[in-house]
Amino acid sequence: MALMKLTIPAASVLLALSLTGCSTTEQGVQEEIYGTKEPFAAQAIYFVLTDRFVDGDPTNNHEQQGGENPTWELRLNGPDGKFANVGYMGGDLQGVLDNADYIADMGFTAVWLSPVLDNPDEAFTGDEQITYGGQFKDGGKTGYHGYWATNFYKPDEHLVSDSLSYADFTGAMRKKGFKTVFDIVANHGTPSWTMPVDQPGYGELYNADGELVADHMNLAPEALSPQTEPLHAFFHPYPDLVKLSNLNEHNPAVQDYLINSYLYWIEQGADAFRIDTIRHVSHSFWWTMAERIRAEHPGFYMFGESFQYDANFIAQHTQPKNGGIAVLDFPLQKAMVNVFENADSSFAALAEHLYLTHGPYHNPYELTTFYDNHDMARMNASDEGFIDAHNWLFTARGIPVVYQGSEFAFMRGTAEHAGNRNFIGQALLNEQRENPIRQALKAIAEVRKTTPALQRGLQYNLAMESDLAMFYRVLVENGKTQIALVMLNKGDTQVAMTADKFVEAGVWQEQLTGKVAETLNGTLISTVPAHSARVYVRNQPISNPAFTQALLNQMARQ
Repeated sequence: MALMKLTIPAASVLLALSLTGCSTTEQGVQEEIYGTKEPFAAQAIYFVLTDRFVDGDPTNNHEQQGGENPTWELRLNGPDGKFANVGYMGGDLQGVLDNADYIADMGFTAVWLSPVLDNPDEAFTGDEQITYGGQFKDGGKTGYHGYWATNFYKPDEHLVSDSLSYADFTGAMRKKGFKTVFDIVANHGTPSWTMPVDQPGYGELYNADGELVADHMNLAPEALSPQTEPLHAFFHPYPDLVKLSNLNEHNPAVQDYLINSYLYWIEQGADAFRIDTIRHVSHSFWWTMAERIRAEHPGFYMFGESFQYDANFIAQHTQPKNGGIAVLDFPLQKAMVNVFENADSSFAALAEHLYLTHGPYHNPYELTTFYDNHDMARMNASDEGFIDAHNWLFTARGIPVVYQGSEFAFMRGTAEHAGNRNFIGQALLNEQRENPIRQALKAIAEVRKTTPALQRGLQYNLAMESDLAMFYRVLVENGKTQIALVMLNKGDTQVAMTADKFVEAGVWQEQLTGKVAETLNGTLISTVPAHSARVYVRNQPISNPAFTQALLNQMARQ
């Protein structure tokens, strides 16, 4: 088989270094080089839509719940035998805990759960009836997903067990080496109006003592009287998302209700927050919230969902003046789908979305990166496309997030209410342990887990063109240096890739094969198999002052 060759042209060597640009001073002290110092960047996150993962405790299924508006197994039938479901299906915290080793085996160190908060005990009777493949309709649905909270201080009875509270769960997961990401909401409660007859739970909010503190009373937002009716004061008198109540985050009572609930869940073991619909709430609220959370829990990591593909727009949340909250990287997500679903695509399409210099983000290395989730169509890639996506996700900048089932391309290409959120179950997880996508994911995720430079190191691109990508990740701190040279090949044939720019002399160890390579005349040549990666690591100080200066210059422009 013929080998392709990619050669990176050598750069001219800088003749002089400024005093502040030296990595090694006359006393031998190295300048620090990094992408971020955020500790949570060391994590890789597995996202679990809890009700649709594994039923670990059948006693909490509540299959008879809801009376005339049942909540269990509400199937939506589509064409050709396709189906979805908008009722509860049995997944719970016990099911996640039972599979902690399955998740850890893939190299993940954090689990993000969909909200564990209490949701209404009936299916919603208002709005338009949901149908297979439908969007933005809530009629006939339940709160199986957790985002329709009626009490921000109470767990949903379908998720916890008599023997496993949320605090029990986080404690048990921590013993297994996991951090737990808690999913919070601030802009809405439940669907709250258009019901033929007002239903219990819908439009209502209860406090930690179980007392009713807000009630939409099945009234349209414009019909609310927040100035005269105390139970309306939690809401804006205008709509936002579909028929969901629109919480008034400017009301001090609402602020206290929400922020105190977030603090409560941290006390129960939450290690980080994912923030739902962050763009639907004012920056002033998030600044207040972040200040209060971090006053009690310094450095607490949070990332928000602003479902927009405009980097300048979503980056606003990352600025300290707006709370300093990282975001899910939607612009890069869209680019990843375009690249890894299409064999004739180019890595060049990803480079512009990294924003390694002069970008809008406060720090792009602290973003959470992903290619699909529960709110969009699953990636419709080949098995090789998923493998290529994971090789990129676990070596490029950002904190990787993988949605449950994507380790074996579960329901690939399906949208919400068309299979995206279908139940997985224990039997299928057991069957898919040897899936080639999962095996390749396990390998590259383990490399990231054991290579700090891939977690927090500065990314310095060498080439991104066609099926090939090559870049450094460099971490210099606390007197230690680690350089990772990443080579990616998403093509169908093996390729000889040659790096000859800033290649440090000496021995490099490849992390996937364990083999070592020595540089020759300032070059490192490696044959990278089809749909694979090579990650060469060197744990010695940088000897080339021009490389140091290039890295420091990039940091200064970050």
